[in-house]
Amino acid sequence: MAQATLTRTVAVRRGRGRRGESLTKVLFVLPAALAMGALFGYPVVKNLVMSLQDYGLRTFFTGEAPFIGLKNYSAMVSDQLFSQAMVNTALFTIGSIAFQFGIGLALALFFRRRFPLGGLLRSLLLLPWLLPLIVSSATWRSILEQDNGILNRTLTGLNLIDQPVPWLNSPSVALIAVIGVNIWIGIPFNVTLLYSGLAEIPEELYEAGQLDGATGWRAFTHITWPNLRAVAGVLLMLGVVYTIKVLDIILGLTGGGPANATQTLATQSYERSFVDFKFGEGAALSNLLIALSFVFAIFYLRSTRRAVDE
Repeated sequence: MAQATLTRTVAVRRGRGRRGESLTKVLFVLPAALAMGALFGYPVVKNLVMSLQDYGLRTFFTGEAPFIGLKNYSAMVSDQLFSQAMVNTALFTIGSIAFQFGIGLALALFFRRRFPLGGLLRSLLLLPWLLPLIVSSATWRSILEQDNGILNRTLTGLNLIDQPVPWLNSPSVALIAVIGVNIWIGIPFNVTLLYSGLAEIPEELYEAGQLDGATGWRAFTHITWPNLRAVAGVLLMLGVVYTIKVLDIILGLTGGGPANATQTLATQSYERSFVDFKFGEGAALSNLLIALSFVFAIFYLRSTRRAVDE
């Protein structure tokens, strides 16, 4: 009897201790959760509410923003620029991610080999990623200038072109130029993460593979890529989330032109809100971007969990 009473007492004390520990954990997390809710939750909710209102310039003077339901979303979809912006966003994202990852992987494999000044070159490679995007855009705008840009002068001097290419002024070329600049900016981020992933692969695997004849391409397909796949999955998903909402680079280079050739969902949302002052429609477009980013963020979180498990 005494033993049973003692057991129940110990169990009660353990239960109270666990509840106390749980309460302590909640109290430690609560300030961060409140801050996150205030800084991120409120703007998202406010943006969702704005997208359901006739929120325009006069709202700042009258304070009135009538509820109009899904009319802003209907206006967004029926806009003739919407389909073009969707296509441009897809091309911009896929083109940027594909080349950023491919070039980043090649450079990461290159820098994995030890050679003099390799660490210095790898550090210098980070500069494009560390520069402010507006600075990078202004620099590339001068480089890609049709008449006096250094790129056209170089290509003309090498007799590779007869006439200067209107990189930022031609609807058929502008999107390619913008994608190229975004690739240049994103390569260092890909190199850094992929190089870190390669550094985690044990050298013993390659030594064992050499005994079985797994060298060169076979070593990459049977050793490198299987061990790098988790990092690559996270990197690709994270790159999509970042790239799909790029605004600074496009505004700095073309402003969405010429003839809306570089118009994306992000630039269209900006123009609706801060050029046309149709904040409701701008909010609807930004909500679409949030939804797309959220979908890829789910894949990112699942990839991260899978990478941790592996």
